[in-house]
Formats: sequence, C-alpha cells, structure tokens
Amino acid sequence: MDIQGYCAPGFEALYDAFAANFRDHGDVGASFCAVQEGEVVASLWAGTTDRAGAQAFEEDTLCNVFSSSKGILALIALQQVAAGNLDLDLPVAEYWPAFAEAGKSTVTGRQLLSHRSGVIAFTEKVSDDLIYDWDRALQQVAATTPWWEPGSQQGYSPFLYGWTVGGLIEAASGRTVRDLYRSGVGDPLELDGGFGAVGHRSTRIADVGPLKKPLPELRDNAIGRSIKEDRQGPVATAFTNPVSLMMGTNGDAWRGALIPAANGHFSARDLAAVYGDLASESPQLLSSATLTEATQEQTRGQDAILQTDVAFGCGFLKSGIAQDLAFGGSRGFGHPGAGGSVGFADPEIEVGFGYVTSRMGQSLFMDQRAVGLKDCLYRLI
Repeated sequence: MDIQGYCAPGFEALYDAFAANFRDHGDVGASFCAVQEGEVVASLWAGTTDRAGAQAFEEDTLCNVFSSSKGILALIALQQVAAGNLDLDLPVAEYWPAFAEAGKSTVTGRQLLSHRSGVIAFTEKVSDDLIYDWDRALQQVAATTPWWEPGSQQGYSPFLYGWTVGGLIEAASGRTVRDLYRSGVGDPLELDGGFGAVGHRSTRIADVGPLKKPLPELRDNAIGRSIKEDRQGPVATAFTNPVSLMMGTNGDAWRGALIPAANGHFSARDLAAVYGDLASESPQLLSSATLTEATQEQTRGQDAILQTDVAFGCGFLKSGIAQDLAFGGSRGFGHPGAGGSVGFADPEIEVGFGYVTSRMGQSLFMDQRAVGLKDCLYRLI
C-alpha cells in the first residue's frame, strides 16, 4: 500500500500503524490526522474511493462519518449558547413552540444535547423519504412523543438528535444549520467538508461499504441482540424507523440532504482541526469557559439505547477507561461514528485526532483501526 502524507520528526511510526490498517484490518480508503498544540504532527491517506478502485483517496477526500457528525452539531449549538442566543436550561419550546406537543413542553436543550430527553425515535411509522426533507422531519419530531419521562433516564438518540438539536438552534438563531456551520466552523478553519456531501470546499467523496472481513470486537455489542429480541422496542425503532436511515448512504438523496446526526462528510484533517482547536488553551471556535462547562459530565450510566455504560457532556462522549472510548486523558471528549470514524480532543496535551474510513466495521465505538493509531500516537507524544 502506498501511504501518502506527512509525519513530523519523531512520529514516523504512525506510517506503519496506518499501513497496518490496510494490511491487517481491511481498510481500502482512509485518512488520519493528528494535531498537537496547533501543529499537524501527522496527516496520512491511502487507498481508493470507489468500488472499482480507480479513484485515489486524497487528503481532502470526504467520508460519511455518521455519528461523528453529532460532535460538530453540538459545537454549533454551543456557539449559540456563547453568543447569548440559546439558554440550554430553558424549555426547547421557548424557542420552538411546536416542540411542546406530545408531552415535550418541559424538555430542555441540555437534555437534548446530553441524551436525556426521551426523544430517541419516532413513535409512529414514518415514510422512507421523510429523512430527506428537513422541514417535514422537523414537523414530525415536534409531534413525536418521548419514549419515557424526559430527564428520567439516559438514552442515546441515533438520528432524531440531529433534527431536535438542529431545529432548536435554527429557532434560537433565526439561521439555518448549514449557514451556522459555514460561518462558525467550516470557513474559520477552512474545512474540506460539512453536513451532506455537496457544496463544500472538497468535491472528492468516498463510497462507503462494509469491511469484507469483520474486525474482532473490542466489547460486547448488545445493540444487535436488542433489535432482534424486540423489533418494536426503542432500540430497534431508533435505528430502523424509517429503514432508509440504514440504507442508501452512497445515493444522491442522502448526500444532498441535511441529516446532521448522521450524514456529515468530513476528512480526517477536518476532524483533527476542529478537535485540535477545542483542545487548545485558547480555542478559536468557542470560549474556554463555555467549552469547560459543556464538556463537564452531564450524565453517566447504562444507556437505554447503546446498552452499555457511557458518559456524556453536552453533545460529546466523555473519555472512558475502555480502549474504544479512551480519548486520551480523563478530560478527553469527542464522538465516534458508525463504521469506525472518530474525532476527539485531549485538552491535557492539546491533541486533536481525526480518522475517517470508507470501509465500515461493526464496533459500537472506536474499532481496532482508530485504537491502533491512537495508541501509537500516544506512545510517541
């Protein structure tokens, strides 16, 4: 495998760690980037982007990062907090009156961001094309009943998170999610990608597909078992209503839509740039005070949807002790995505980390590919 890119002196071992993902773990097209104290210590890419293997993967190739998108959306929400447009402890309905329907009048922005709202899935069967229509999706979310009493337990929202948080920040700011992203995040850092796959600085897009050979799991993934055991329960419904949430991710409809919990398309250097900034002593994107408050633990416990013990700040997963959730030190935070992508910040040593791939694994959080790169990086720092 011909590895392209750069490693700073002393970080050359990352070439081998990245190459091992292609040699041993099934990567076909991927990129990796790490930033420390504002300087790029590694930016590597290799492989191809299309099923025919004809198009080379480049540094600015965009991959669908799935739930890693949530960290970027959370950042935009926090920017509205810092600007004084949004108070996370007020009911969402103060900004978005329609959201008060169906028992949601007391749900707060903080509960949405920290996955304690109970609004984790549509309670009625919805049409497959709903997810491609932003306004219809917001209307459906506003009419949806929480699956349990808001605030009573922690339950991750795989897809509705994007419409609930996105609808809130649009109502609070009077601006669109895409506009807020461009002006607050994409343009200041000159990022390659954004939500959806079109209209960005980079037009290179990787087709995603499953790994040909599944990687050994780093933990028991109980989600699949829960879906099989109760096809009408909250876990199954959160991931499969509608079924288009799990299909068509290489199609034009998916790539052109705004599905901010799941269809962000970013390069590894995008994720490393965002989290590198947030890990710095003087972030450009968000005030240190707002970031410190937002990354404090808001909730911890056995998650009703993820079926494992996790902790959340406001929109970010908190670093844990398990290797697939260890975002550096104890102050680390970030967000992995289905298939293997991840971005995280480690403020203790001012590291920003980004990895994206076109070949999806089945791990719940980070898999062996990102963990191998992370472990190698930390041995060198």
